Amino acid sequence: MPGLSGSGRGPARFSGILFPETCCAPAGPDLLPLSLKRLLQPASIAVFGGREAREVIRQCRRMAFAGDIWPVHPSASEVEGYRCFESVEELPGSPDASFIGVNRHITIDIVRSLSHKGAGGAVCYASGFSEVSDGEALTEALVQSVGEMPILGPNCYGVINYLDGALLWPDQHGGQRVDRGVALLTQSSNIGINLTMQCRALPIAYLVALGNQAQTDLAGVLETVVEDDRVTAVGLYIEGFPDVQALAKVMRRAHERRLPVVVVKSGVSAQGARITRSHTASMAGSDEAAGALLERLGIARVQDLDTLIESLKLLHVHGPLKGNRLCSMSCSGGEASLMADTASGRGVVFPELTRDQHDSVAATVHELVSVSNPLDYHTFAWNKEEDLFATYSAMLACGFDLSMLVLDFPREDRCNVETWDPAVNAITRAVDKTGAATAVVASLPESLPEPVATGLMDKGIVPLCGIRQALDAAQAAVQIGAAWRRSPAGMTLPGPGPHPQGRPESLDEWQAKREFASARIDVPRGERVDSLAALEVAAESLTFPLVLKACDSGLAHKSDTGTVIIDIGGMDTLIEAAKTLFARYSQLLVEEMVTDAVCELIVGVRQDPVIGPWIMVGSGGIHAELLADRKVLLLPTQREGFEQAIRSLKISPVLKGYRGGRPADMSALLEALQNLSDFSLKHRDTLMELEINPLLVRPEGKGVCAVDAVLQYARAS
Repeated sequence: MPGLSGSGRGPARFSGILFPETCCAPAGPDLLPLSLKRLLQPASIAVFGGREAREVIRQCRRMAFAGDIWPVHPSASEVEGYRCFESVEELPGSPDASFIGVNRHITIDIVRSLSHKGAGGAVCYASGFSEVSDGEALTEALVQSVGEMPILGPNCYGVINYLDGALLWPDQHGGQRVDRGVALLTQSSNIGINLTMQCRALPIAYLVALGNQAQTDLAGVLETVVEDDRVTAVGLYIEGFPDVQALAKVMRRAHERRLPVVVVKSGVSAQGARITRSHTASMAGSDEAAGALLERLGIARVQDLDTLIESLKLLHVHGPLKGNRLCSMSCSGGEASLMADTASGRGVVFPELTRDQHDSVAATVHELVSVSNPLDYHTFAWNKEEDLFATYSAMLACGFDLSMLVLDFPREDRCNVETWDPAVNAITRAVDKTGAATAVVASLPESLPEPVATGLMDKGIVPLCGIRQALDAAQAAVQIGAAWRRSPAGMTLPGPGPHPQGRPESLDEWQAKREFASARIDVPRGERVDSLAALEVAAESLTFPLVLKACDSGLAHKSDTGTVIIDIGGMDTLIEAAKTLFARYSQLLVEEMVTDAVCELIVGVRQDPVIGPWIMVGSGGIHAELLADRKVLLLPTQREGFEQAIRSLKISPVLKGYRGGRPADMSALLEALQNLSDFSLKHRDTLMELEINPLLVRPEGKGVCAVDAVLQYARAS
């Protein structure tokens, strides 16, 4: 139909050819029925209310909705030219979808009537439910009234289906009808509206506002979206995770269906987390645990809406990338430098050209051009289509995972854009010739006009706005590609367990180490003592140098309180140190000192009330918090996951033998992490806190040693 956009030349759903090892995954028989299909793809719509209901009808008309529209109002005879019905009972049939734009109390009554009539689902627009202090009881009443009927919200703008022109949306929006595109699912209705106003040629198939998710949550909506072959990718704006196990299940289905998912997750800062809780009554969970969850599920996380849009465009046209090897072409050394600099620290690279690749490209450019990747081909060939075609073709033929042409277009109101046509024609021909995945990147987002971007997308070239955004989008596509090569079985999660009941009981360090030793975690040889005489007896069986510590369950950071003394070389020094500590504490811990550590790590386990158990590993010792060099993984985690986490740490080179140093015992470290994982899952119903800092990693063949430990359980009162 006229005005359709987003057709492009890519497949409607990626077939898995890029990743043949996982393309034949079985379908997901354990998924719930597609109960939202009538609500998201309706043939009939009922609208309730005044101003908002009228706007829903106007928006449906504007998008040429072909189904029935049934306004419901107790006193009006017609609304926007449509016959009006007084009540649900008078409707000529059971509506597939309903928009309820009345106050929160009447909303509950209408939902109950629709459920009894067998309606397909409803959007509850009203606010004033669980996000406010007196709304919990109303939320419970709403959920009880729905029966088997799905609802979105409350505190929810609704749904826009640009594929079929069905809008349950009481406001303006910036989208248009498409025949295929991306789905946007958002917990913020206003952010959803903003996303439709983008001028970057992103084809939007669905916009679904989730609201408070009183009944239907993110996973419930995603289940239906995943099954629509017209959807090419999914973008999420979320503030929390109502049900991580349901999300894991639907993401396994998305993996099988080859549907990539990208997310902006808010609540990173403490202030953001507080706003999130007040906004939609969501429990966000800790941000690091949230990041670990998204990584486990193969959902690429980006930090802003700019990058979300660019990532979705890239995935819409090309799908996930097979690898992280990129090339860049520009007619300016400045742009080439910016591309190289911006890639630094991201998960993408610009590899050097091989000799054959170098010679192939060199044969197409001026003799003064220095051939490299990124390539600055200078302006010698500008406005010369055949010369540009030869250079672009040579670079695209090098087999990179994504080829990028930096091209900023002039202002159309003040400048002549005709001299840019040869470059556009040349890159289009080069893509046709090579079939290479290609992007045109504007260094400034506003330098890529929407008509140009749409034209590029129709030619199978993804238009990307902004260098930073483009490379972040490429990184997201790389991450999803890597996730698709993993087995979906790894997405299985235990989810949050029961909140540990009872009073917190912190073990002292000696007790904690006995627990760890029983879990096959090495600890130093030592004894807990309560007198100088006992200390002297214990020391005679140990090898100096020794460490002496206060042993008290209330002590967490001994270095800060001066209650640990290290490198004690003789009995006299030990006794004098003990006199000082015994003056303050009734029990001490004396241990052999580990003197051959290659590296200090910190390992901690927590129970996130939303996401479930997780383990953190990072640079340890007294600077652990200052360095903030850590990686969080969800439990259970296999050996490969621990290996990847350790490789991601800044301290990782030290473990490998930095500058001639001794390599660490990686095998023992991985075994210890696995043992801690098993121990934590075994005790997850009572475990409240576990921390080892430092875990000393010794030279190869010497193992690891937990030299300080914190362990807290919930004990029955």
